[in-house]
Amino acid sequence: MKYFYFIWKNLGRKKLRTWLTIMSIVVAFILFGALGSLSAAFTQGAEIAGADRLVTIHKVSLIQSLPYSYVNRVRNTEGVEAVTFASWFGGYYQDPKNQFAQFAVDAESYFDIYSDLLSLPEEQMESWQNNRIGAVIGTALAQRFGWEVGDRVPVTSMFPQEDGNRTWEFEIEGIFSAEASGADSGSMVFHYEYFDEARQWDKGTVGWLMIKVADPQNAGEVADRIDAMFANSPAETKTSTEKAFMESFMKQFGDIGTITGLILGAVFFTMLLVTANTMAQAVRERIPEMAILKTLGFTDRSVLVMILAEAVLMALIGGLIGLGLAWLMIGAAASQVGAFLPGFAMPTDVWVQGLIAIVVLGLLSGAIPALQGMRLNIVTALGRR
Repeated sequence: MKYFYFIWKNLGRKKLRTWLTIMSIVVAFILFGALGSLSAAFTQGAEIAGADRLVTIHKVSLIQSLPYSYVNRVRNTEGVEAVTFASWFGGYYQDPKNQFAQFAVDAESYFDIYSDLLSLPEEQMESWQNNRIGAVIGTALAQRFGWEVGDRVPVTSMFPQEDGNRTWEFEIEGIFSAEASGADSGSMVFHYEYFDEARQWDKGTVGWLMIKVADPQNAGEVADRIDAMFANSPAETKTSTEKAFMESFMKQFGDIGTITGLILGAVFFTMLLVTANTMAQAVRERIPEMAILKTLGFTDRSVLVMILAEAVLMALIGGLIGLGLAWLMIGAAASQVGAFLPGFAMPTDVWVQGLIAIVVLGLLSGAIPALQGMRLNIVTALGRR
C-alpha cells in the first residue's frame, strides 16, 4: 500500500492508452457477467429439481400429448406416491411480444407435488378451486403486468375454443410465490377441466405427468415400471428424473455451459493479450526510471510487486466496472427474461468467479513485464538514457 500513489501515477502517464485498455476490460467483464448469469439461469432448474420427482412425456417428443387415462394408471403403479399433470397453453397477453408460460393443471394435486418450490395462501387456493375460469399467477408475472387478485385477463392461445375463438378469459384468484431460488414465479396455471372442455381439438389428453415417488432410491425402477406399462401402445412414454428431464430440455437450446465457456475463454485470452501488451509498453518506456529506483535502494522484489500491482489495479478497475454494469443490465432485463428463465439474475458465484478472473488477468498480464523489471541490470538500463 505504501507504493499505491506511485503505482496510480504510473497508470496515468499514458491516459489514452490506459483508458482504452480499461474500456476493453469493461466490455469483456460485461460479457462475463451476462453470459455467466445466463448459464446459471439455464442450469438452475436442474439444480433445484426434486430427487423424488419423475417426469413422464411422450416417447417421440415433448410436444406429443398423452391420454388422460394414463394419470390414474400411473397413480396406481407400485412405488408412486402422488401424480399430477400439466398441458402447455401457448398463449400471450394482448400482444405476441407479451409471451409467458401458462399451464392447464389439476388444482388439487399440482401444488402438493411442488410444495417445496411454490407456495399459495390457503384462502386463495380455495377461491381458485371454486372458480372454473380462475387462474393463479406467480409473483414475477404479477409484477410484470401489474395484475392483482380479482383482475380478469384475456390470453390468446394457440388452442382455439369450440367456437373458433382463440382468446380465453381468466380471473386471477391467487398469486403464488417461489419458495426456492430459481423456482418459476413467472407463469400462470389454471384449471385443466376448463381447458379440456372448451378446446376445439386434442381433447382428453395431457402434456406430461409429474410423479412423486415414495422412495427416491427406487426412482429408476419406478420409471422403468411406468414405461413398461405403456410399451407398444399408441402413445409410448419416456420417464426420467426431473433433473434429467430439465437437463435434456435445456440441451435443446444447445450445451449452454460449453458455449458460454468457449466464448468467455476467447474473450479472456484476447484481454490477456491486450493488457499484457499495454503493460509491456509501459515497462519498456520506464526502464531508465526503474534503474534509478534500484540505484536508490529499491529491491528487485519491490520493482516486481509494483509492476504486478499496476497490472492488477488496471484489471480491477475495468473488471469491477464491467461486472457492475452487467449487474445493472441483468437487473433491468430480469422482468422480461424471467418469464422464460426463472431466477435470471447475477448470482454470487458469478461475482466470485469474476473477481478471481480479474486478479488472474492482472497477474498474468503483468508477469512477463514484472520479471523483466526485476531482472533489469542497472548499468545497462542507465546506458539507454
